[in-house]
Amino acid sequence: MRKLAIGAALTGALALTGLAAPLAQAATPDLVFSDVTVNKGKAVVVGTTAAVKVPVTYTLTRPAELVADNRTTFMGIMLYRGRLAAMDNDVEGTLAPTCTTTATTDTTVTESCSDTIAIDPEDSLYETADATTWNVAGFYAHSTYDLDDSDDKISASSDFAAWGNKGKVKIQRAAKLTVNASPEPVKKGKTITVTGKLTRADWERGTYTGYVSQPAKLQFRAKSSSTYTTVKTVTTGTGGALTTTVKAAQDGYFRYVFAGTATTGAATAAGDFIDVK
Repeated sequence: MRKLAIGAALTGALALTGLAAPLAQAATPDLVFSDVTVNKGKAVVVGTTAAVKVPVTYTLTRPAELVADNRTTFMGIMLYRGRLAAMDNDVEGTLAPTCTTTATTDTTVTESCSDTIAIDPEDSLYETADATTWNVAGFYAHSTYDLDDSDDKISASSDFAAWGNKGKVKIQRAAKLTVNASPEPVKKGKTITVTGKLTRADWERGTYTGYVSQPAKLQFRAKSSSTYTTVKTVTTGTGGALTTTVKAAQDGYFRYVFAGTATTGAATAAGDFIDVK
């Protein structure tokens, strides 16, 4: 399993099997994570290069004496795929969350918190299986280090705890869609060929590859109009290719629209103008 992204100070903190013994000896703080919202409840669509910043909000109730300094003590939200005790993949925020106290008791503090989790496809997503619904958890991590070897001794310890079942979020592969209407110009009543291509992010290869056997709507907008109307539905072929024919009627714009799937985000091609004589 990968290490926490929140710093080298927590190296190995998520290796639950290896840390089972020390974790059992450590006192787990009483934390309550509630009202967790990831990406405003929407799916997260990720391409092949740019990191996607995912906003997270939640309520945290913690012991009054426990404070996150984000150097040795961390509290926040993590996304993970698989079981909580055997994660297939995980990603966490890299910056300190912003929290505002909303209530206190003699023993607890309740805070309204916001955070940003950056999902970098080159660092966080490794395979097609990552395009699925991920789980959401709250986590606590603490580390102590004594690296002064003047007495020929060093020490290090890490504590980690996670509270699962705090929500879910879908992570999808980004899609791209192109369109080209030709010939141009064309005489009224003649045949127009409208081609295009549907591709989607391949995180293993770091590029976009064709998405086959997918329906895409061919739409047309007259030059004098601001509204697109669906002409027909076309299915992608080899390499995600789209091709169909229509009769030239008037000046306007053709585009393809892909509604998306469970694993892949929606895409709309920029309109391609056709000049009808």
